Amino acid sequence: MKRIMLIALLLITVIGLALKGPITVASKIDTEGALLGQMIVIVLEKNGFKVNDKTEFGTTSVIRKAIIAGEIDIYPEYTGNGGFFFDNTDPMVWKNAKSGYETVKALDLASNGLVWLTPAPANNTWALAIRKDLSESEGIKTLEDLATYINGGGFIKLAASEEFLTRPDAMPAFQEAYGFELSNDQILAFSGGNTAQTIRAAAQNIDGVNLAMAYGTDGALSALRLVVLEDTKGVQPIYEPAPIVRKEVYDMYPEIEGLLKPVFESLDLESLQSLNASIAIEGLDAGYVAEQFLRSKSLID
Repeated sequence: MKRIMLIALLLITVIGLALKGPITVASKIDTEGALLGQMIVIVLEKNGFKVNDKTEFGTTSVIRKAIIAGEIDIYPEYTGNGGFFFDNTDPMVWKNAKSGYETVKALDLASNGLVWLTPAPANNTWALAIRKDLSESEGIKTLEDLATYINGGGFIKLAASEEFLTRPDAMPAFQEAYGFELSNDQILAFSGGNTAQTIRAAAQNIDGVNLAMAYGTDGALSALRLVVLEDTKGVQPIYEPAPIVRKEVYDMYPEIEGLLKPVFESLDLESLQSLNASIAIEGLDAGYVAEQFLRSKSLID
């Protein structure tokens, strides 16, 4: 009987060691959030973790509160958002990739027990994209050109998320730096941050929209004949995507850092634009696109 009990205990121990997790993986509600979130889900599952998939969980403020509260364990965030999370810091810190990453990494660990892992070498900064026909006919290539056009009475209607419209470091920062303002009837607002909606609204001229909130890694811009306006004054910080994980989970499974490091290091600007286009333009599932990319880079079997 004792021998049977010993064997049973050993089996329980072995099974317990073999099972890792569960880990709750989340992401923001946008194309790239879904893509990066699925990459994390797939890599963890392929390496023996039980995963709760909560990708496309919510907006920045919602998902931020959730990870601090321990409702989720890991999600992809952007380094430039450190200036939003810690608004008493020097704004110039966030306009340099290295200093922005090191600063948010230190502050988030000390303040919230969150560990920032290796970022991707791609700047997914907020941008404004205009219809190509309007850009060419009016010579609008930069945000300064846009301001001149608006202040001269030119018609502009913007499609953007509520977050982009209200965050001090987003649209308000553009308007203040370049000296223009849009009225409520010049705005089509979306609750989520999915630029697939905003850029399609501009491309299809929905409700008169000819300007869209966009991200630097959006792959659909060229295909939909939209032009990103140059931010000549460098208003926006650098937004490199990186996984962030609760310290409690990181301390339990430090191998997560090594598993995700090569994944994010492989995601340069061109790769993300192409992958995002596969989802936004071709209509492919984010999980499928993520898995095919990981296989093509031999990051999973």
